[in-house]
Amino acid sequence: MAETAEAKEHRELNDLSRAVEALIFVADEPISIKLLAEVLEEDRELIESVVEELVNSYEERNSGLQLRQIAGGWQISTRTECHEDVRKFLKTRPSAKLSLASLETLAVIAYKQPVTVPEILEIRGVQSASAIKTLLEKRLIVTKGHKETVGRPMQYGTSKEFLIHFGLKDLADLPSIEDFEDLVSS
Repeated sequence: MAETAEAKEHRELNDLSRAVEALIFVADEPISIKLLAEVLEEDRELIESVVEELVNSYEERNSGLQLRQIAGGWQISTRTECHEDVRKFLKTRPSAKLSLASLETLAVIAYKQPVTVPEILEIRGVQSASAIKTLLEKRLIVTKGHKETVGRPMQYGTSKEFLIHFGLKDLADLPSIEDFEDLVSS
């Protein structure tokens, strides 16, 4: 009994879907559509549609896992609602928190990048050298060259690690300043 072309194509899409899911799962960091297409030797548009089907599949099942677009690629992660249960199972504490000074400095850098230390000082009103050192050590920020001005101060911006750590697709996913003002005035 001969297979129909439609049945063969459907099976191939299922195989491709499994392969895409497996690659996203084993990748150390978010994997791009471009890299998936190269590895699987398939058309980017086809890979994009397979990824979207996988996203929908996780959503429809209300799975404990989700497929998220983070930092220019795709990653499988646990749903936020499951984090406390996962943390208890792994017997871990919440990840090391940043000091208020480091968080404020990171926020200034995220919203004003590229930004120099004097510009951060002007916004925060206090020195930020130790906070910048901490953020560099945690790889949440990177140097972005020197500003073309007197003294050529170093400029800082957020890193890919920042996007991954905060689960952001890109900087456009940052909450707006107006959202913060609404929180403060509430």
